[in-house]
Amino acid sequence: MDSPFQLCELLCGDFCNQEQAFNNQPIYAHIQVRIRALSHLEPGSLLLEQAYTVAPNEPYRLRVLQVVVEAGQLKILNKGLKNESSFYGATGSADRLLKVTAADLKLLTGCTYNVSAEGGGFKGLIEPGCKCLVERNGVSTYLVSHFLISSIGMTTLDRGYNIETNEMAWGSLAGPFEFKRHKNSVAPPPNQWRKAWEQN
Repeated sequence: MDSPFQLCELLCGDFCNQEQAFNNQPIYAHIQVRIRALSHLEPGSLLLEQAYTVAPNEPYRLRVLQVVVEAGQLKILNKGLKNESSFYGATGSADRLLKVTAADLKLLTGCTYNVSAEGGGFKGLIEPGCKCLVERNGVSTYLVSHFLISSIGMTTLDRGYNIETNEMAWGSLAGPFEFKRHKNSVAPPPNQWRKAWEQN
């Protein structure tokens, strides 16, 4: 099965919504997303940093994503990191990436994406059940999220809904964020991941 490796290849990179942000101020913040393979961890493990472009090494979202195949279904697990601030900026340093260990990670229950092929790329929808809980401004919310990714870039839409009223509490009112892929060189996922998936 090659699709998990292809998904990892597309996810690895630098992305930015500069054009969208400049053309739609102040509706969209100027955001960058950097994703790198954690080749020393389990196959499919990727470090994601999402930050405002004015403060690239102070991410407001830091996660380890893990691309997996469960019962024939392509999925992305979401994992939080302990002592997050110690890993800020790690996507810019190969040495610091190696310092992320399995002991630093905690699976975020209810926050797994179900992924399927879409055109020349993939689409992901957060698992049903409204169990991916996010505290925002003192309010408990559940996350509704989806993404599309291709060789050109990706679009994402994250919204939080009050767990008691089901009213939208945060997120983009204007629609998805549109991130273009930078053309800089980023290390691809290790080829041994492909071999690991082929053996399963």
